[in-house]
Amino acid sequence: MESLVPGPVAAVLDFMVTIFVLMVGIGFAAVVVIFIIDITQHRDAIRRNYPVVGRFRTLFTNLGEFFRQYFFAMDREEMPFNRAERQWATRAAAGGDNTVAFGSTKNLSLAGTLYFVNCPFPTLDTDRAETEPMVIGPTCRKPYAAPSFFNISGMSYGALSKPAIQALSRGAAMAGCWLNTGEGGLSPFHLEGDCDIVFQIGTAKYGVRDGDGNLSDERLAALGTDNRIKMFEIKLSQGAKPGKGGILPGIKVSEEIAAIRGIPAGQDSISPNRHPDIGTIGELLDRIAHIRAVTGKPVGIKCVIGAYGWLDAMFDEVKQRGEDSAPDFITVDSGDGGTGAAPLPLMDNVGLPIRESLPTVDNIRKRHGMKQRVRLIASGKLITPSAVAGALCAGADFVVAARGFMFALGC
Repeated sequence: MESLVPGPVAAVLDFMVTIFVLMVGIGFAAVVVIFIIDITQHRDAIRRNYPVVGRFRTLFTNLGEFFRQYFFAMDREEMPFNRAERQWATRAAAGGDNTVAFGSTKNLSLAGTLYFVNCPFPTLDTDRAETEPMVIGPTCRKPYAAPSFFNISGMSYGALSKPAIQALSRGAAMAGCWLNTGEGGLSPFHLEGDCDIVFQIGTAKYGVRDGDGNLSDERLAALGTDNRIKMFEIKLSQGAKPGKGGILPGIKVSEEIAAIRGIPAGQDSISPNRHPDIGTIGELLDRIAHIRAVTGKPVGIKCVIGAYGWLDAMFDEVKQRGEDSAPDFITVDSGDGGTGAAPLPLMDNVGLPIRESLPTVDNIRKRHGMKQRVRLIASGKLITPSAVAGALCAGADFVVAARGFMFALGC
């Protein structure tokens, strides 16, 4: 009896069946191989006790964040930034409409919620005054009249790509704000936009170190002659990992990165957990005075606040030496994590969050009569106008942010 299926069609069907059987066979063989690998290995107890299926645990764990973010979490539930904040930053960066209908999705009944007291007769838009530049480092040879109270916090080249740093530099120039280099040193891409630059000096002194890793006056002096560099910031600690230095794997240390940071190419670079040459209040003030003398620019410190008695000790020492010895600014970073990767216990448990530390430092500054001499900069998850305004009300003279700009870049 002849087949009812035409020859060409039958051949295609036979081929498809063969492929299907082959795929099933390969799949079965793969399962057998994975089973043998899992049952004989000794590194993962889950895979050894539950071969093959135990591998889905890692898969589902990794996918869990994705599903919570896009399908299950409410607009205000996510940490460290919720969907409402991320979308606000994205729309603002694109110049889109940031109005919201049907009321706030924020839980306004929670303890600690920030409220602003509105007035019945606000200033008309036509009568508002422009913000005047605030001078930082009035006693320096080259003080800085900072035009913007909201600026870009430290993000290193190497952690961020070349196009990202270029975009930040050009955007800072357009906005009239400063751009902090981060501890990775000054790259040519920071300078492309011709914006104001704050050079951060980390514990490894990238970009201002000699061959032995010590501070180089020659490099400092050269940077001091660049009019685009307005200030220098000594990083004592940062919110991502207070008390721990950075680790730059050798695979990331290209010839370009090595030249910028002043380290050997292809070798791991481990930053000390503090500045080896700064171990006391006196040494800190000496180092601030030295960098200020070599560069002529304002010099300040960045720190996460935990114990704060050292601030009283610092201001007492300043009174003995004279007000000119004070840091020109203090950047207070939040203890609840920053842009950098860090061990979870440090992010979760070390240092005070900005809501507690910022008013504390401001009160100490005012108690010692240093409010006009030492400027206060707030850093830590302050990306929305309400968060920035809240920090200014709590005592900050300036606010810096990193992650909001990272959202704008597409991170």
